[in-house]
Formats: sequence, structure tokens, C-alpha cells
Amino acid sequence: MAVYDRHAYPAELAAHIVERWKEHSTDSIDQEIDILPDQRMLELLISTCYQASLMREEERVVDFRLIVREPTLFAAEEGTPEGLHRLIFTQPRPFNEYELQRLSPAVDFYRSLIGVRVDRVEGLQMWGIVHSGPRWMQSVFGGRKIAVALPQSLVIHVTGPGRISAYRGSTLIAALNHGRITPAPHNVFESAWLRKSFVGVREELYRKHEEARARAAVPWAVLAPDFVRVLIQQVVKRIISSIRNSHHGGSLVYLPEEQAAALCCDNQYMTIKYQFVEEEPRQRLRTLIVGIMNAFAEASGDPSAPDRVVGWEDYVVCKNEVLAQLDEALFDVAHLIAGFAAIDGAVVISKRQELLGFGAVISGDIDKVEAVTNALDLEGTQRIIVRSEGVGTRHRAAYRLCHDLQDAIVIVISHDGNARIVAWREGMVTFWDQVTAGVAGF
Repeated sequence: MAVYDRHAYPAELAAHIVERWKEHSTDSIDQEIDILPDQRMLELLISTCYQASLMREEERVVDFRLIVREPTLFAAEEGTPEGLHRLIFTQPRPFNEYELQRLSPAVDFYRSLIGVRVDRVEGLQMWGIVHSGPRWMQSVFGGRKIAVALPQSLVIHVTGPGRISAYRGSTLIAALNHGRITPAPHNVFESAWLRKSFVGVREELYRKHEEARARAAVPWAVLAPDFVRVLIQQVVKRIISSIRNSHHGGSLVYLPEEQAAALCCDNQYMTIKYQFVEEEPRQRLRTLIVGIMNAFAEASGDPSAPDRVVGWEDYVVCKNEVLAQLDEALFDVAHLIAGFAAIDGAVVISKRQELLGFGAVISGDIDKVEAVTNALDLEGTQRIIVRSEGVGTRHRAAYRLCHDLQDAIVIVISHDGNARIVAWREGMVTFWDQVTAGVAGF
């Protein structure tokens, strides 16, 4: 959702960062240390990054991350994966687009940042490299590795021509993309309406888990109420990120159980070219999720504390061989599903996490829905009406399906990495854009 009607450039992004900077502060001690550069220096910083983004290095796109922070504020003894590994140049380098162009291939976007400081005399300087490792992408890729939080400094991502995003530490503030400034996107996965849509499958999974618990010979820990929701989120994120990394795009259709059964037969809504036989392999996602629930509860059990409650934070640090194997198997299935999206047509999954098939073609007139709404908040209570034209066939097909099957949810991933969640909300087809920094060219 654009906040300006005209094309925006680095000066506007700098002003937006200044305006929003304090909104994204935390209670961290870093607040007193990590001060935003003044507006003039900030504009110069972003303008230089913008110019570098338009260049190429031996036919490669110039992309990089940088952090504006004094090198002495990083602990010299730290290193990845639990910390940040900083390396200081013996002589600082001038901060300009040519240095960024030359340096970017050596500073892998997904693993390292360029260290920048503001010198009172020399102005902006590149002082060295901060190696973060790739775990910071866990929030995008899904998984249970613990990511190191960046300090509350200004962090800039450059991901392609004219594509710049600004962070305070690990928190996105705003981005400049295709001449538009966009604020931090809402994480629709945290919305109440989406949670409600999947409440039935969560209750069913917990029932299966409780049946296994009742048969256990030793006490199991109690799973937190939101554990399954977060686990399923991680699977969906892994599917989306895998499709994004393929750069071909794709669609995921989630259907309620009763609709899923009907759509596997002849119907007016959808033809699934490659359907799967109704047997255990089709339900493997569900089986693995229940297996993880059981293995996690068993591994966390404590006879002296039979009522101990464990959640996602405990899961990511749980060292258990059986759990690790189940976790790997779960994400292998996620990659398998992502691969099905490589051909024309949607991948169809029931909300019970049952893989129905792929290559699904949505029937009918894809231009039937002339207008949709762009949600401005998590719940879709604030929306603006937009024309459905101007998007690709995948998007228009998703609009039509959600118009006709109002309990369906469709995730459309564009070839450039943008993920759009489409659903029926309050009498209209509504979408949420989930553009991800660094992955989708945000």
C-alpha cells in the first residue's frame, strides 16, 4: 500500500525513517547507544545506497546489507552462530557507490553486513564487516534455529535496482520499492481471523495428541495452546520461501475439509490435474505434526513437574534425536510441496493439512471479480478498494476462487517473491501483501 501517490526517492525514505524511528524502539540498553544519523547524513547514506543499487558488478546485481554502528560496540570475542563476528579494516574505506559496488560480492547478503560509521570529520565511512550467519532468515524460511538479534542500530538492505529497506535492528521500518514507500507489512499469520479459520484442525491435532498422552507410560509435558499454530506457520513459511527461491512463483490453495472432498470430484470451481490417492502419504503433513507434538511432549516430560507447560521457545532449544529427525522430515515435505508449484496450476491442501494434489486449474471467468480490497490492518477492518486488473492470471484466479468459495484461502507467490494472501472478508475478496525483506526484493 503506497503512502505516496507520486514516485518517491531516497529523501522521502529518509524522512519516513526519521518519523518512524522511535515507534520501533525497544526497552534495550542499545537505545542510548544506537542513535539515528542526522537527516542530512541519513539522506546521503540512502542516496548512495540507491545509486549503488542501480549498478552491476561483473553482470551481477548489487545487493548488500549494512549496519550503522561504531565497531567498538561489537564484542571482539563474539562469533556466529550465537553472536556477531566483526572484522575491522586497518584503514576505513570511503562510503560511496563505487566502493559498495566493489565490496558487495565479497559480503554475502544472507550472511554478512558492511559496517558503517559516521565520523565527525570524514563523514560516512565503511569500517569493516559484521558476519551474522544465515540464521536471521529463520523468521522468513521457517525452522527452529535461534537467530541472533541485531542491535537497535540502523540497518539497510539493498536487494536490487531501486529496492531499499530500512530496519531498526531486526525490525522493518519501511522500504522503497518501484518508486513507492511502503511501511512494514502486517504479518497476517498473526491475525485472529486466520487463527479462527484453522481452529478445527488444531483441535483435532490436539485430540490425537491427548490420546497418545493417555497411553504414555511416563509423564509428558503439557503443550502450550499456540504450539501447533506456530509449528504449522513454520511449515507454510518454508513452503513460501522455497517457492520464492525458485523465482517461478506459484499458488497454494487451502480448503475446508467439506469443500476439499467435493473439489476432488467433478465440480464447477477447479480441476486438479494431478490428484493423490487418499491414503497415509497424502496425510503425511498431519502425521508428522502429531509425531512432533508427541515426541516434544515426551522429551520435555519431568516426573517431578507433570504439569510443566512447554511452547515454541522450548522446542527450538530441545535436543532430541527423534525430534530432530521428525523436524527434518516435516520440512522435507514442505520442500516437496513447494516443488509441485513449479508447474502451471495451484497446489491444493486441505486445512486439515492433507495434500490433495497440484496442477489445479481454477474454472470460470477469471475476470469475474472486477474489484477487490487491499487490507490495511491485520483483520481487514481497514481496507481500500482497488481494481483487480493490473495483476497476473494467478492473482485473478485466486480472487475468483475466494469469491465463489468464501471459506478458501489462497496464497499467491509472484516470480519476484511477493506473497499475497487472498480471502473473503466482510463481503469482499480481500488481500494482504506479505513482501519479505531481502527475499522478495523489498
